[in-house]
Amino acid sequence: MHGEYKVPGGKLVVADVNLEEGCLSEVSISGDFFLEPDSALNIINEALTGLPETSSHKTLAAAIDEALDDDVMMFGFSAEAIATAIRRALGKASSWLDHQFTLIPPVTLPAAEHAALDEVIADSVAKGLRGPTLRFWDWDDSVVVIGSFQSEKNEVDMAAAKEANIQVVRRATGGGAMFMEPGNCITYSLTVPTSLVDGMSIEKSYEFLDAWVLAALAEVGIKAYYKPLNDIASAQGKIGGAAQKRFANGVVVHHATLAYDIDANKMLQVLRTGREKLSDKGITSANKRVDPMRSQTGLTRTAIIDAFMNQFSQAYQTQVDDYLPKELSAARALVETKYLTEEWLYKVT
Repeated sequence: MHGEYKVPGGKLVVADVNLEEGCLSEVSISGDFFLEPDSALNIINEALTGLPETSSHKTLAAAIDEALDDDVMMFGFSAEAIATAIRRALGKASSWLDHQFTLIPPVTLPAAEHAALDEVIADSVAKGLRGPTLRFWDWDDSVVVIGSFQSEKNEVDMAAAKEANIQVVRRATGGGAMFMEPGNCITYSLTVPTSLVDGMSIEKSYEFLDAWVLAALAEVGIKAYYKPLNDIASAQGKIGGAAQKRFANGVVVHHATLAYDIDANKMLQVLRTGREKLSDKGITSANKRVDPMRSQTGLTRTAIIDAFMNQFSQAYQTQVDDYLPKELSAARALVETKYLTEEWLYKVT
């Protein structure tokens, strides 16, 4: 069995391994990395030999670290990188190139229905009804979508929202509130098997799953970078943020919302942006927290979304498709039984 892992900004790690009675055998690690002394490579191979094929990423990496002396120097790779290559060889971890992705262009639906679709699509991917999916939201209603663990009374001025005819919806993923009027931002959801982020910390997985977005932003003239834990920013300020949920069915939903042309004054009337949150970012004016993409590109929102889809299609194996009728039906049912119920909206007091 053969597995490869290219360390971001580092070197290629290759793992060749056999199995004997459910344990690793004939382990051979290779690559274009640097390692001193040379004898450490045999120590790494021996440390992995005999471990159960079910060993977690953490167990594999720990076995390597424990076997190596403090004077061993690894350049361009790490014990974690080796563990990923081993897990890929065993079919426990996967890479972008191991999957064919479904790309769903923007479809106009109520925002609450898009929130429900995150849960529905995760179920479809887990059951093999569809492959990993990147889908873009579009909506014609005005909403604030709050994170799964946020308190609506702390995040939203409900009276102001009602007066402005803005609905409040709680989503399944964590993270912060999204102020979404028609055409004011770009939101996408990426639903993938957890094997794609096997062994990654939450922080690393955020950056990993949005690497293609940074390339897409560069294509439209925005030099963006990832700001831990979950922000996408440029020299002009924050562009957007990402959120995730790892479902028990072995699927990750990762989505991001990037500002295009937000009415900052209206946003601030509805959202309760605390001073503590602003001071954490070294900003004195909430109006400056999000820098819309339109001011940096001059492009239409549609043109930017097209650039995003083109970038993803060029980077990975992709086919364009649509929602399954039963997915839309399931999402509408979830809206009624969960996403627009008071029990769900007020679940965090």
